[in-house]
Amino acid sequence: MTSNTGEAEFHRETDPDAEKPTLIEGLPGHGLVASIAVDQITTQLDLKQYGSIRSDAFSPVASFTDGRIQDTVRVYGGTDPDVLTLQSDVPIPEDAFNELSQCVLEELVEDFSQAIFLAGAPAQSEEQQGDVVGVATTEELKAELDEVGVELMEESGAVGGVTGALVNACYQADVPAVLLLVRADPRLPDPLAAQSVIETALEPLVEFNIETDELQEQAEEIQRQKQQVAQQLQQAQDQQDEPMQARGMFR
Repeated sequence: MTSNTGEAEFHRETDPDAEKPTLIEGLPGHGLVASIAVDQITTQLDLKQYGSIRSDAFSPVASFTDGRIQDTVRVYGGTDPDVLTLQSDVPIPEDAFNELSQCVLEELVEDFSQAIFLAGAPAQSEEQQGDVVGVATTEELKAELDEVGVELMEESGAVGGVTGALVNACYQADVPAVLLLVRADPRLPDPLAAQSVIETALEPLVEFNIETDELQEQAEEIQRQKQQVAQQLQQAQDQQDEPMQARGMFR
């Protein structure tokens, strides 16, 4: 089944088994926190592809897995627990934000009861990495965040990008939604921040259990690679300094 909503089209592959699942957004953003976290959830819960979203405004990229080409923006679903996930293999272009938001609201909103959006924010220090705060579109969800121990964002602010567009669309349409802001590495993918948002917020909010040891291992591998690069850069710098020192001796 194909549904046309302007520039974006939702291609439904199966009917949802879950009655009113929670939609968890995992689109690429800062630190790839949302993508890493939601990919882990989709894999561990063995969610099945529910449909895909297509638009001429999306990047013209061919995505593939297990020997098959696939759509870059996909929706997965399952019933243990009742969840839908929204994922993309590539960043969503700015001129596709509104079309994607309208497609989600017009074609998927009947299929989920509430939405959880994830946004990475630059960490100012290593100690700050993985800190999670939340905001909500309703007083009920704000109370739920407080109840499960997610710190509420007290300061004023704004979130841009595709996640900000989706949250705003839900708010304007009176769709219950939570936005989780996660402090992440400002330069590299951050599996530790993804692990933190899963354990700190998503598990108590959705009431599931996700193993995150793999994310810890990914973070350790990234740290090893960073150290190797730092050592290589230091060695290169030392080699550049040696000739300069030698020239100075003979002048």
